[in-house]
Amino acid sequence: MRLRALLDTDALGLRLLGGENELDRSVRGVMTTDLRDPSRYLSGGELVLTGLAWRRDADDSEPFVRLLVQAGVTALAAGEAELGSVPEDLVVACARHRLPLFAVNESVAFATITEHVVRQVSGERAGDLAAVVDRHRRMMTSGPAGGGPDVVLDLLGSDLDLRAWVLSPTGRPVAGPRDAGPALSAEVCAKLAAEHLAAIRAGRRAPHRVPLGPTAYSLFPVRASGHRTAVAGAARAPQAARDVRETVLSDWLLVVEADAGDWAEERLDLLHGVTQLIAVERDRRDAARTVRRRLAQEVLELVQTGAAPAEIAARLRVAAPVLLPGLGAAPHWQVVVARVEWENGEPDTGPVAQTLLEEILVDPLTTGPEHSDRIAVAHTGDEAVALVPLPAVSSEHDGSETGVLADALLAAVREPLSAGLDGDGRVTLGVSAAVHSAEGLRGALEEARHARRVAAARPGRVCAAGHQELASHVLLLPFVPDDVRRAFTARLLDPLRDYDRRHRAELIPTLEAFLDSDGSWTRCAARLHLHVNTLRYRVGRIEQLTGRDLSRLEDKLDFFLALRMS
Repeated sequence: MRLRALLDTDALGLRLLGGENELDRSVRGVMTTDLRDPSRYLSGGELVLTGLAWRRDADDSEPFVRLLVQAGVTALAAGEAELGSVPEDLVVACARHRLPLFAVNESVAFATITEHVVRQVSGERAGDLAAVVDRHRRMMTSGPAGGGPDVVLDLLGSDLDLRAWVLSPTGRPVAGPRDAGPALSAEVCAKLAAEHLAAIRAGRRAPHRVPLGPTAYSLFPVRASGHRTAVAGAARAPQAARDVRETVLSDWLLVVEADAGDWAEERLDLLHGVTQLIAVERDRRDAARTVRRRLAQEVLELVQTGAAPAEIAARLRVAAPVLLPGLGAAPHWQVVVARVEWENGEPDTGPVAQTLLEEILVDPLTTGPEHSDRIAVAHTGDEAVALVPLPAVSSEHDGSETGVLADALLAAVREPLSAGLDGDGRVTLGVSAAVHSAEGLRGALEEARHARRVAAARPGRVCAAGHQELASHVLLLPFVPDDVRRAFTARLLDPLRDYDRRHRAELIPTLEAFLDSDGSWTRCAARLHLHVNTLRYRVGRIEQLTGRDLSRLEDKLDFFLALRMS
């Protein structure tokens, strides 16, 4: 708003004492102070209100005004209640520095002026931002994005003084303000994503308000166009349960550093409009992934149907320039398999797993082109399969782990995704070792699938396993028919289980500890806190009940496999 508009409002009781030629200056905020030096609390553009308690004598006016001007203040309004009138030395100082000066009638409270200015400035900013957002929306929907979500977040910061970020459902920062302010920590991002997914699953209305320490955040869903509804009331209504399960693990969210609990409907509608604008960018990025998805699907079909390595290699040569732009060397490849399962047997979860895997595999620390532009994810049935290219390893490589690591994936996504699964779903991930040629892709795919099965056998809503956890016996076990496995384990372990149940003994735990200790009596006894003679008695009972000899390698191996299959 302009200074001139303040004079035109009789209820404010302002009288101009100097600065007639400066009345077209803009007011961006208001501050009340009686500090001798308030500059540390000023950011520029304010109307400063003061009761003159800082003034002890005439010499105080000049330094006070000079500090205000250096801070970029728009104007000064001095109350007349304390001294009866505004001192002449203050009028002279303001004239010298060309700072507009108003006198405030003693019958008018500073709170009245503050409320008026805040209301006018906020309304103007919201209107200006709404117009900018509308123009930006038209530009983005008619062609390529005009700078992406970062531009929209900058508008929120400059026009509404709101710091905001866009996060993926796993808590990965997608976009943020480009000012010098502090970024959200990885821990805060994960907590906000978890709160968002939990709120969506619970059907709570947006925005979702989350206090973290002294800071309050408001979370707005950013829904893909296929599931987006109208702005205003309908946009904030809970989705149907099926829709939630189809999108909750893939939708972005807008995080605003503010408590939106007392916002007016117009302001909320504006923020929901911003989420729609960001969703346009999300749709654009999804469309850009179409080619990579198609390449991955073609390679996956060739690998699964047993195509010749030469044919797979030819397809990979086509894919490499798309997945590794600017890199001439043929990459190594890694395979990651993911599955999303709901307890009620929700069908066709492959597309959900595909979108989720694309989000999970983006490395937030990667600079340059977005890392997801170098990942191809396909889906088959209820399973998603990612081809992750790795730069070729040089001959000097020290043999340390590179590429995707199961533990790192799990640590990054466990907290938010567990909240999104809300007790009735699971996400399991398997990661292969790197392979150097097309001949190794089929083995890598099977290795990743076996690793995912190992992860699925573990407790927890989000589990992952890597190729390092697969021993040769684990690779063989899935090929043994279920009825054969059940008969084998029953023959070896059922006598021990029956004995434990009838006598409250612990033969099964003793057997596991004995095998884990490589048959060492001393180490096993120490591990179980038993005397060695007690351990020998238990092992003798195991051998008696099963007819096996735990000093023989073959019998040890049979027990080991039975325990793994049970």
